[in-house]
Amino acid sequence: MTQVGIMIEGQEGLNWERWRRICSDADALGFASLRRSDHLISLMNAPDRDCIECWTSLALAAEWTKRIEIGPMVTPMTFRFPGVLAKQAAAVDALSGGRLLLGVGAGWNANEHSVFDIPFYTERERFDRLESGIKKVRETWNSTSPKPARNPIPLLIGGKGAKRTLPLVAREAAEWNHSTLNPDAFRDRVAVLEQCCADIGRDPRTIKRSVMTSYIIGRDRSELRERAAQVSKIIPALQAMTPDQVLENRNNVWFVGTPDEIAERMREAAKLGVDLFMLQHFLLDDGDALRLLAEEVIPAVA
Repeated sequence: MTQVGIMIEGQEGLNWERWRRICSDADALGFASLRRSDHLISLMNAPDRDCIECWTSLALAAEWTKRIEIGPMVTPMTFRFPGVLAKQAAAVDALSGGRLLLGVGAGWNANEHSVFDIPFYTERERFDRLESGIKKVRETWNSTSPKPARNPIPLLIGGKGAKRTLPLVAREAAEWNHSTLNPDAFRDRVAVLEQCCADIGRDPRTIKRSVMTSYIIGRDRSELRERAAQVSKIIPALQAMTPDQVLENRNNVWFVGTPDEIAERMREAAKLGVDLFMLQHFLLDDGDALRLLAEEVIPAVA
């Protein structure tokens, strides 16, 4: 069974009204997961865009939703002391009745660390802090109260590095995320992950496999062009393109097309072993796109 979830890039214009509406829609429409980026400022050189803090928004999502899985796609271990992160995660998991998935990472964006005076260590130091942070998070859940509704809370770890990332996924993760819609790259990284699991005696199929990408959906060419024009206003690399050029440019790296066309591409990609597609939803006010996915794509791939 292939699932579909929604990923919100909260640093690109998310406000509380939009977040409440997205939470309600994603929960009611039957998406498998609703996730948020954990950034503090726009990554698209648009510092005036709204950016609501990730963990505050997840606490509200726990109250505003009833059944959907929620969580950060990646919360950088550099942003918070691991013990504090553990307490925040435990609180959100308890509020949601055990629906939190905790995505963790080493942190990568130097600019936002500089803007907010957060220490930005070397790559090796950041990864060391990630590994030790995961250990501290688990220790905190076991040694303090209240405990999470699910203890331990399942971890999501993304990335493709064969030296440290995928071995860490094999040891610690309930889900692994690949951040591009590239069949050859996905197949290659799965082979590495499976070997990492074999090295420690873990069944690789106990790790859920997800792919994060985005989408442009439309009932016809006119709707596709309209959404392409809206997306080009958000993503700087697309701003100089016509709607038709946007559709062509994104066709191989996102899901682009009618509901039937997107469903067919998802079914083909799922044959590689993808369990979940996390779709970046850039048009934050476009509830119709969510309904199209829910009503016509999800039933066709489930």
